[in-house]
Amino acid sequence: MSNPLDVINEADAALAEQMANVRELAFQEGGLSKKHKILIALAIDTVEHSEGGIRSLAQQALAAGATKTEILETLRIAYHICGAGCMYTAARALQGVFD
Repeated sequence: MSNPLDVINEADAALAEQMANVRELAFQEGGLSKKHKILIALAIDTVEHSEGGIRSLAQQALAAGATKTEILETLRIAYHICGAGCMYTAARALQGVFD
């Protein structure tokens, strides 16, 4: 899967660098672990109906040590706050992620 930000990375190196710096700052270990920060981002992308973001963040969460159960419990929170619509997006995005 290609990076959807490639067009920005290629067209504006300064902006791409700033975006990378903010991402590094946001996801660095601190009061919350990187894993937990990724799970928060996963919940946000779920309520925003971002299939690509959900898939990418679920894979990143697994790589950061999250379990399938932790990912699904994160989706429960998104569902509680935003309802069933975001679960359809999440279900499509997670096809094949846990295989």
